[in-house]
Amino acid sequence: MHAPRTRVQRRPVHGVLLLDKPLGLSSNQALQKAKWLLRAEKAGHTGTLDPLASGVLPLCLGAATKFSQIHLDADKTYETTVRLGVKTSTGDAEGEVVETRPVTCTAGQVVEVLDRFMGPIDQVPPMHSALKKDGRALYEYAREGQTVERAARHVVIHDLELLEMQLQGESPQLRLRVRCSKGTYIRTLGEDIAEALGCGGHLSVLRRVATGPFDVAQCIGLDALEALNADDRLARLLPVHALLEGHEAVMLDAEHAGRFLSGVRRRGEWADSERVAVFGPAPGVAHDATSPSPVLLGSAHTLAGELIPGRLLSPSEIQQILETSPEPAT
Repeated sequence: MHAPRTRVQRRPVHGVLLLDKPLGLSSNQALQKAKWLLRAEKAGHTGTLDPLASGVLPLCLGAATKFSQIHLDADKTYETTVRLGVKTSTGDAEGEVVETRPVTCTAGQVVEVLDRFMGPIDQVPPMHSALKKDGRALYEYAREGQTVERAARHVVIHDLELLEMQLQGESPQLRLRVRCSKGTYIRTLGEDIAEALGCGGHLSVLRRVATGPFDVAQCIGLDALEALNADDRLARLLPVHALLEGHEAVMLDAEHAGRFLSGVRRRGEWADSERVAVFGPAPGVAHDATSPSPVLLGSAHTLAGELIPGRLLSPSEIQQILETSPEPAT
């Protein structure tokens, strides 16, 4: 007889795990594995990486999921290799070869073409993508052999650096570092660059090395996370307020903090700001010289001297964070 499977007891876990997503797993598969290892009740990620892409994937746990949209909107940085002269059905190494052409461009032409793709550009999303059309993902149409009309998207390439160039030999390729706005399809960018060079091409490597303020050097892989004990896994989490880096910090006293957590606007001498992180005393905690340091209450914006609540933590979430994170919040 097989021994009965032990059910993992989930628990409230709040914070941000910077995961180095491995090749071969979807973002959701990586999320579910990390969620299981941390025994977390609630988790979400901040922007999909294809199974054939690796790198920075911030995972939001518990209360941090309330602020995940901030990093969906953040600029991203990728390192990628464009294999020249070979086009595939998917624009990456997973697809079938649909065309081969000789590579006859010069180094000067490469530099000129890369300059052309700097700044604001329009991109037509690839058919092999999760973008929805009439309620269905584009890749579903592509798997059925259909091509549907897609509107061009406006994106911004902030920086396009040529790291390595090989125009001769059996595998001509360009290795690039791309810093871009949200919504940029690097596969499409690579294909468009290769097409502009007259030879076509596809992505053979894609790695996200930064998203917003988070860098791949801060990340941990799934295997390394699994090798840790339970306490050390939790110690890898960044606090929830790490997602609010770059926000103006506002400190409230106990009275104002309680009203703010109830969704009530507060008045004060604050300059207008679209992005504010609000801290204050934890609700229900007696405050004296030994009181805990201020905790994150939520996000807000300030306008005309008013502090206007955005996403708020609940008193129970704040209490759970205090119980599991003894370090000061600020």
